[in-house]
Amino acid sequence: MSTKPSLYLETSVVSYLTARTSSDLIVTAHQKATQDWWSERREEFSLWVSEFVLGEAQAGHPEAAQKRLTVLAGIPLLEATPAIESLATALLAKGAVPEKARLDALHIATASVHGMRYLLTWNFRHMANAERWADIEAVCRGMGLQMPRICSPLELMKSE
Repeated sequence: MSTKPSLYLETSVVSYLTARTSSDLIVTAHQKATQDWWSERREEFSLWVSEFVLGEAQAGHPEAAQKRLTVLAGIPLLEATPAIESLATALLAKGAVPEKARLDALHIATASVHGMRYLLTWNFRHMANAERWADIEAVCRGMGLQMPRICSPLELMKSE
C-alpha cells in the first residue's frame, strides 16, 4: 500500500494537460498550472482513474484522444461497483449534482466509494464548486462515505 495520498484524476485535468494552447487567457493559465502540477507534484500522489475517465478521454478528435489516453496509460483503474452507481444516483436525486451532469456524479461517487483523499478537476461548475460541497458531502456522509477533497491543480501546488 502506498503512503502517498490517493488522488482521483478527473478527465478535465488530462484534457488541459494535453490540449493545444488555448487563445483564452484563463484556459491558458489553467493549462500552465496543470503542466506545472504534472511535472512538479504528480509523483507525490498515488494517481487513480476510472472507466468514466477513460470513456471521456477516448471521445472526440482521434489525435487528441490518443494524447489523453497516452497520459492515462499505466495509471491504475478503480473498480466499478454497485455502490458507485448508488451514490451517483443519490447525488443526482438530492440535487447535489444536476441531472445533466451524471458523469460528474459518477466521478465524485467513484472517488468517494474508493476512499480517495483528493479528486483533481478543473470542473468548477459541478464538482470543485464551494456552493455544492455541503450538499455533496451530506449525501456522501448519509451513505457512510467521506467526500474526497475536490480541488484543482492550483490548489495542490506547494506554497513557498
